[in-house]
Amino acid sequence: MNGKDTFPFNEIRGVKLAAVASGLKKDLLDLALIELNENSVCSAVFTQSSFAAAPVLISREHLKSKSCRYLLINSGNANAATGVEGVKTALLCCQSVAETAGLKKEEVLPFSTGVIGEPLEYLKIQNAIPSLFDKLAEDGWADVALAIITTDTAIKISSVDIEIGDKTVKITGVAKGSGMIQPDMATMLSFLATDASIERNISDQILSETCEKTFNRITVDGDTSTNDACVLVSTGLSGVDCNKSPELDLIKAGIFQVMRDLAMAIVKDGEGATKFVEVRVKGGKTKLDSRNIAYSIANSPLVKTALFASDPNWGRLVMAVGKADASIDTSRIDIQLNDLFLMTMGQIEKNYTEEKGSFEMKKASIIITVNLNLGSYEEIVWTTDLSYDYVKINSEYRS
Repeated sequence: MNGKDTFPFNEIRGVKLAAVASGLKKDLLDLALIELNENSVCSAVFTQSSFAAAPVLISREHLKSKSCRYLLINSGNANAATGVEGVKTALLCCQSVAETAGLKKEEVLPFSTGVIGEPLEYLKIQNAIPSLFDKLAEDGWADVALAIITTDTAIKISSVDIEIGDKTVKITGVAKGSGMIQPDMATMLSFLATDASIERNISDQILSETCEKTFNRITVDGDTSTNDACVLVSTGLSGVDCNKSPELDLIKAGIFQVMRDLAMAIVKDGEGATKFVEVRVKGGKTKLDSRNIAYSIANSPLVKTALFASDPNWGRLVMAVGKADASIDTSRIDIQLNDLFLMTMGQIEKNYTEEKGSFEMKKASIIITVNLNLGSYEEIVWTTDLSYDYVKINSEYRS
């Protein structure tokens, strides 16, 4: 599949990509390779799960070498909860790529996604690596986006152009994720590249800050993966130095746009999702108060099932606000569905009716706004409803 016509994207100078079917998944693309030019800068953030997968452990260590030339990604198996053997397998995969490229294994970062707790079939990956190198091309983004998915129903890809002076800087990113989503650093897996020139310490800062505002503000089911990883690559081949403002501000804005697009695409493709929901909590005493309430609403099974049923049972919103670890004054709280007020100053809005509430809840895109009226802090979290299909998809995941 070459998805460029179906999923338009920018090619990034200094980045080549390929994907093949190695046999980890039956007759599907399941193994990807991303090649970076020699002087590329690579930043990454990883899951904060205490059960971090073997490829996460290896990638964290290899990033210390400061030289990153290849990203090797497999789907179909997470290589998580696999102990010492899992680490050995991840290292063998890196070694196979390194030997083919004539590099050190520390210049290869491994990534995996799929079923947890099963040994990764290293020989299938080793046997497929020559084919990956043969297929490397600048237009391989859509193939990689397809190869890294698991329960996703669509690939996730985004690109932007940024005009800086008389030159154009390009950014492209892909991501996967549909379930086990409440990242604690990034998303399930995401890979972004730009041809801008960005120094490592600045790239690290941009990635960390942007993840916090995008991938760290989404939830489908409140579960953080063992394998979450997000990588930002800058090749520098545009010749545009983005290490100082105003260029720095422009590249930050572009990277944010791509990562926000990918984060929202993950939520919209949430397992069994029928609604896209933005939870906006403002007027908090602290940033943490607003965030805790937003996640309390976004992750509540009772709220999410009411959303699926289009049931304007706003008592469930009150419940979710009240149980959050946050400072509130119940006599000052306002709650809205889109532009419809359900509650003002802690009581039912006098003009509210069930008919009005039901009309708003039937919409495919919904904004829930809670105003605490206590301060100036606001947080936004994106989430989904909880449908019958979520249970079906996850109960049949390994069958």
